[in-house]
Amino acid sequence: MRPRNKKTTNNLIAWRFMLVCTVVFLVFVTLVSRAAYLQVIEPDKARSESNKRTVRVEKLHVQRGMIFDRHGKELAVSVPVVSVYADSNALYDYLIVKVLKQAKKAGEDTKALAKNRDELIKRSVVLYKNDVRWRELADVLRLDPNKINARLLNVPKRKFVYLKRQVTPAVANYISKLRLPGVHLLNESKRYYPAGEVTAHVIGFTNIDAKGIEGVEKLYESALTGKEGRRTIRKDARGREVEVLNETQRVEPDNIQLSIDQRIQAIAYKAVKSAVLSYKATSGSAMVIDVKTGEVLAMVNSPSFNPNNLTDAAPHKRRNRAITDLFEPGSTVKPLAILAGLDYGAIKADDKIDTYPGWMRLGGSLVKDTRNHGEMSLREILKYSSNMGVTKVTQLIPKDYFVGLFEKVGFGSDSGTGMVGESSGLFYPNRRWSDHEIAALSFGYNIAVSTAQMARFYAMLGAGGINRPLTILKQETPPAGERIFKEKDVEAVVHMMESIFEKGGTASRVKVDGYRAAGKTGTSKKAAVGGYGDEYVGYFAGVAPASNPRLAVVVMINEPGGDVYYGGATAGPAFAEIVSNALRILNVAPDKESVAYVEGKDNDA
Repeated sequence: MRPRNKKTTNNLIAWRFMLVCTVVFLVFVTLVSRAAYLQVIEPDKARSESNKRTVRVEKLHVQRGMIFDRHGKELAVSVPVVSVYADSNALYDYLIVKVLKQAKKAGEDTKALAKNRDELIKRSVVLYKNDVRWRELADVLRLDPNKINARLLNVPKRKFVYLKRQVTPAVANYISKLRLPGVHLLNESKRYYPAGEVTAHVIGFTNIDAKGIEGVEKLYESALTGKEGRRTIRKDARGREVEVLNETQRVEPDNIQLSIDQRIQAIAYKAVKSAVLSYKATSGSAMVIDVKTGEVLAMVNSPSFNPNNLTDAAPHKRRNRAITDLFEPGSTVKPLAILAGLDYGAIKADDKIDTYPGWMRLGGSLVKDTRNHGEMSLREILKYSSNMGVTKVTQLIPKDYFVGLFEKVGFGSDSGTGMVGESSGLFYPNRRWSDHEIAALSFGYNIAVSTAQMARFYAMLGAGGINRPLTILKQETPPAGERIFKEKDVEAVVHMMESIFEKGGTASRVKVDGYRAAGKTGTSKKAAVGGYGDEYVGYFAGVAPASNPRLAVVVMINEPGGDVYYGGATAGPAFAEIVSNALRILNVAPDKESVAYVEGKDNDA
């Protein structure tokens, strides 16, 4: 073989060198072009891809604020719980990888199997159902296995699907030991109400996402919620924090301190619940007010519900009847008619009113008492609950003046609590009033009020004529209020109201141990289509101690069953129990030694 020509060899080397240089140059140009494209033309995409791998956002969670009673006792707290969720994407990936490993071990063509999606999913489902750990998960969560299967297998693949919310730490610990693929635990909080059904209507409750639904929880939702913080950080390949990119401080929620006294709340709830059960009533409500401040010390209803377990919380049980339900108050408004006469100057405290013959016609309608009392003092009018007596008083004063007083004391407007769902009542002062309608108004008809509105009126009596809006929050400085009546007139009427506990009075069987009480019974028929039906509402309202009032208490019993339906009989015992126990709790000194039990018959109108 002849040796290669030297020139040919040099040309070949030069050609190869040029080829390598060209390739290197093209690679360099490509890399530079790509870099320029990413950094100049589409820099955001590169940053986005980088951030996906290195940037993490951490939430700085806040617990919902607590709710306390006036003495700092917890009424609503947040407790730590765990929720269980699944990443069905991760579960499917795990199952498919395991199916392919089994196929490879069995000598199957894994490449062909990987392309057969239907076969992969079929085998994955079989593998899933043969894993006993999933049945254990269903058992510990107390869920139907088919429900869990539906959430993980029979829905489009998702990265987040709840299996169960708010499980106990013990259950969460058991699930973590199962080491189930795609199943994760999420730390959350759950609302807990230590007093249960006793404060249910006042406090309300939250939904599973800790959002207030009713009561104080909804009323002060923004204050109780606070605001989550966010912390944006960058991590390296080993998961170590290398840079804090942004940080938003969390806003801590406020704690709410209510005016409610949990001790008095419990006493009132027990008394009302007992009255409802004893007289087979449909429902009952009670409110206790501090007359010096307008603070609500207790607001209770029966039936109630357990806010910690809403499975038996039917809508009629969740309704805060003390502020929503309206009834004609009956004789409990008669003290207002006497006050109107004194304030206008039409009568004096020691005057007598002739009610003979015990009945009268006004505009074709009849006004009557249960019997003819003849000439009566103002004290006796309230003692015997005389319709004729208050009607005769209202005939001495202008209609507009009398109707205007109902507005001034708060009837027809909210009581001031601001509670969600509160009704302002049914009262139309600007219409034309006939003589009989004015008479009926004086003994509690032609007007519908809530228990809260009635409590505000009696708190005004206890405060000596100063009208204050009710409040559900603890007050550091009592509001000034508005004077409606002269103090001497109110004191005179309050002392007249003590007579109902005397022999022959409408509450002669009611015993308030250790304290002088001033009250008024009330019984009204419930309105029905075309007039009035056969159902009654019984009221007992009053203030105590009568010598220097501290509390105003109103008890309402709705639709008592049987033959006993008068307010003095149905609501009176609950009133006495609440008053005597609440005053002792507040360390109010007794203003009498004892109360004698006197036989008598309740006969309030």
